[in-house]
Amino acid sequence: MEVQLTPETEQKLNALATQSGRRTDDLVEDAMAGYLHEVVQVRDMLDRRYDDLGSGRVKPISGDDVEAYFRQKSAIRRSQQQSGS
Repeated sequence: MEVQLTPETEQKLNALATQSGRRTDDLVEDAMAGYLHEVVQVRDMLDRRYDDLGSGRVKPISGDDVEAYFRQKSAIRRSQQQSGS
């Protein structure tokens, strides 16, 4: 398999290979293996979350409720910072 990299990315990869004393192929292989492992973990987590929602074990929160929560949290933090100044 061939991988096409931008010149900037290829330059960074070559510099890292020179610094580390490792082959560029090995660095790319390690990076891809780590990335794919992360993608699988995220996919598994999302599948579990969807299962939890579907089964009713957890209840969804509306976007408006989430926004209100974070606005309130920000307002509290701002007021604490102002009173602490």
